[in-house]
Amino acid sequence: QTVIMACVAVLATCLLAELHGVKDPTQAATEIGTVATVTVLAVAINRVVRRSYHRLASARGVAEAAQRAVLPAPPARLAGLEIAARYVPAEKYAAIGGDLYAVQDTPHGVRLTVGDVRGKGLGAVEVVAILLGCFREAAEQETTLEALVGRLERALQREGARRADLEVFEGFTTAVVAEIPRGDSTLRLINRGHPAPLLMEEDGAVRALEPEASALPVGMGELAGWPDRVMELGFAEGETLLLFTDGVTEARDRDGEFYDPEKRLRGRRFADPQELLDALVADVERHTDGGTSDDMALLAVRRTAARGNGRGNGQGDGDANRTGHTGEAGPPHRP
Repeated sequence: QTVIMACVAVLATCLLAELHGVKDPTQAATEIGTVATVTVLAVAINRVVRRSYHRLASARGVAEAAQRAVLPAPPARLAGLEIAARYVPAEKYAAIGGDLYAVQDTPHGVRLTVGDVRGKGLGAVEVVAILLGCFREAAEQETTLEALVGRLERALQREGARRADLEVFEGFTTAVVAEIPRGDSTLRLINRGHPAPLLMEEDGAVRALEPEASALPVGMGELAGWPDRVMELGFAEGETLLLFTDGVTEARDRDGEFYDPEKRLRGRRFADPQELLDALVADVERHTDGGTSDDMALLAVRRTAARGNGRGNGQGDGDANRTGHTGEAGPPHRP
């Protein structure tokens, strides 16, 4: 298109020169030469722009592939739970950063985590990959949340010892690690310096699950030796657990006021976790006028109500409850 328009411009210049009867051929030649020069420059600039566009598209494709590999989307339904996750980068074309989430079905129940790595850039992405790999392995093997968090702690310490980079050696990660056992309405949490999750009830009530005692982030265990404390509470049918990183709580409006998810979500009802995350992301963007300064990792988990066929009892979608009501008729009544 650029070449065609350039040829049209040169032809138009020649026709105008002929139409107006330019007596000085030097003047006409100069005008034609000027248009021809601009034409060559336009074609060259067009090629540079197209080459840059293809490079950007390739880089975005690599970033999206890396995001799918490092942060795969969790299943929408898992072991009687409805699940939705979202990663919202602060930079428009950055597909992944230093925030993380993971959900895994294990012999000990569904285990999940949301975390925020100190720092930005490729170094933070590398730490995210290390932590997620450790979490997926330890979630299957460790019988307690305390032992699971201990594995994450040691993974960061090994990474710091392996590399001489001071930024990595002094790195840490705020995180919440949770466990939803099968067969009961229990929720267990360990909070290591992370924003408190929210527990949302069916009637619109919202409460923050603040830890009983403060704890240092993962990776700073050498500074203090107190044990992790598991917070255990009820997680009834219809309730939703919402976990997020500080990209949500530190989002500011024009007046510098921080976003308060507990206040903004109170009294609202959502059909499913996906609708909740859509509404939360849109509300944060309205609060900041689209100018978020930090990445956001969001994870919402809702315990589904038990079904009449015996499913949804925490044994996993598709697994019938052998001891429950099956829907078959009982023995005939004998007078």
